[in-house]
Amino acid sequence: MYWTLELASWLEDAPWPATKDELIDFAMRSGSPMEVIENLQEMEDEGESYETIEEIWPDYPTKDDFFFNEDEF
Repeated sequence: MYWTLELASWLEDAPWPATKDELIDFAMRSGSPMEVIENLQEMEDEGESYETIEEIWPDYPTKDDFFFNEDEF
């Protein structure tokens, strides 16, 4: 299982919080690349809900990771 920014971005609009099965369903319906679906299928399923993409891929960049001042634009 591997995540890239491009692959993880397909889950930005997912209906959070979501279970593994709900995320797989969302990925299929939204036309996500097969790698996204395969990554989700490889996750351990403990029946829990994931609150955000960061719970799936902890390295997912947040707004704090970008070094620009939004007030300047």
